[in-house]
Amino acid sequence: MSSFILLFGCLTLGTILQRVKNFPMNTPLVLNQFIIYISLPALALYFIPEVTLNKAILLPVGVAWICFAGSALLFWSLGRMFGWSRKLIGCLILTAGLGNTSFIGFPVIEALYGKEGLKTAILIDQPGTFFVLSTFGIALAAYFSKGKPDPKAIARKIFTFPPFLTFMLALLLNVFNLHFSDDLKEVFQRLGSTVTPLALISVGLQLRLERRSKHWGFLALGLSYQLLLAPLLIYLLYVQVLGIRGEMVQVTIMEAAMAPMITASIVAASYGLKPRLANMMIGFGIPISFLTLAVWYWLVQGI
Repeated sequence: MSSFILLFGCLTLGTILQRVKNFPMNTPLVLNQFIIYISLPALALYFIPEVTLNKAILLPVGVAWICFAGSALLFWSLGRMFGWSRKLIGCLILTAGLGNTSFIGFPVIEALYGKEGLKTAILIDQPGTFFVLSTFGIALAAYFSKGKPDPKAIARKIFTFPPFLTFMLALLLNVFNLHFSDDLKEVFQRLGSTVTPLALISVGLQLRLERRSKHWGFLALGLSYQLLLAPLLIYLLYVQVLGIRGEMVQVTIMEAAMAPMITASIVAASYGLKPRLANMMIGFGIPISFLTLAVWYWLVQGI
């Protein structure tokens, strides 16, 4: 329950701080940079060296890749069909294609499935969602933010993205069976724990309820994919096609149904990909997702 209070409390706090006149206007930018340069790298260094690498992780890891590919195919096709701007297409692919598999996913999965379920959730998030964002997510953001894509510039963005660099370092440590001391792990954990409050305050600071906003239709479309179509896609592939049953596939479907990823919204906003829509995806997606997650939990119990 404390995790849910933290989520809604920080989001509300951000909207309140909008009304504080002396609060710096560039606060969201500063918070986002701190998350990208400090918090996310700390999370990678905390989790990745301890992950067990074997064939069993392929199904959980595949969730993020499948959902992201489905989002790219859907919104790129719709964008070409209806003549959407590059920035709108990029925003929808990025924010609807990656779920909040950690900061919302971890407490939800642990509450529903316990520690064993949390192990699966970590595999979905770190080698899955987090790695997709650090590679294809950054490449996509750079591609759609420019009039003419520059492969060298995109590659430079990826290989200078701090979370990606630390992810690769952490992966090497895992491969060579090297581990940090308990004291350092605690430091990384504490730094990484700042992502959720800082990110949600940043979103709250930028969230605007505009009744006549042109983004409402796109918001509904993006959330429909993230909260309904993405988990349905995983269900069809894993249960109906591959015939997998049990708790692991239940957790993968639930993780696929999580609200949009906070960090993906930050990246989209940082690259100028419709920042208001990106923040609306988080601000409205999180509370709505608790309703849709309850439905999905009821549906997957028979698997």
